[in-house]
Amino acid sequence: MTPSPSTDRLPITIRTLRKMADRAEPFACLTCYDATTARWLESAGIPVLLVGDTAAEIVLGFDSTIHMPLDVAIHLTAGVKRGAPNTVVMADMPFMSYQADDTEAIRNAGRFMTEGLADIVKLEVDASFAPLVAKLTRAGIPVCAHVGCRPQSAALTGGYASRGKTASEAHQIIEDAIAMEKAGSVMLLVEAVPEEVAARIVSATSIPVIGIGAGHAVHGQILVLQDLLGMTFWQPGFATPVKSLGKEIQSAAEQWMQSVANRNVTAHRFAMKPDEADKIKT
Repeated sequence: MTPSPSTDRLPITIRTLRKMADRAEPFACLTCYDATTARWLESAGIPVLLVGDTAAEIVLGFDSTIHMPLDVAIHLTAGVKRGAPNTVVMADMPFMSYQADDTEAIRNAGRFMTEGLADIVKLEVDASFAPLVAKLTRAGIPVCAHVGCRPQSAALTGGYASRGKTASEAHQIIEDAIAMEKAGSVMLLVEAVPEEVAARIVSATSIPVIGIGAGHAVHGQILVLQDLLGMTFWQPGFATPVKSLGKEIQSAAEQWMQSVANRNVTAHRFAMKPDEADKIKT
């Protein structure tokens, strides 16, 4: 049986996040990839869980997010929503699930909403994606537009790198964000940009802005859960662990190995019904 932490909070919705942003009330977000963890995170009060394409690395062991399979992402999203029904669950649309064809993109986003039970889908975009975002919005699919550093496009620059360090680049990212709101995005996520850029995006738009490595001006902050818990072997500078669960997991495994070696795994025993043991034929 999976644990069922109790929570009596009212459901968090996109409207809730909008009100928090209007009140300048910061909100926390984390990635999540399974129902069991989602239950605990909802019990903690986390209002937004992102089923990120980082699952390609964290869960599946790939070296890049571009290897995230669409069907796997949909199933993981549904699992997280079943584990955290009162939390906003954001689905990360994988590489090539929306870039090649608008019709295919709408269909795939719709699958995240129906099969994946997602509340909102996230796309890594620039201003050129405005027509697609408008079509998704027209279809009734809430969009979070991911601007700034876009890991799915890392091959174009030779690897992951921060963005917005020059005035021209910063201006383009700000314009991307404005274009996404005009196209219908209900939320923005800005990654790995200087705080000045994120602050300009917040002031130039009227929708909630989530940041990762983007300073303190944003409305929400998100991290990969395993980075927060000290479970990854490398993590970015903006992700400071608050626990060292990796070491604790290793220690627990070592203790289990020792218990097995000592034939001391549990005091619990299953017993046969009275007189039944004598009936076992040797």
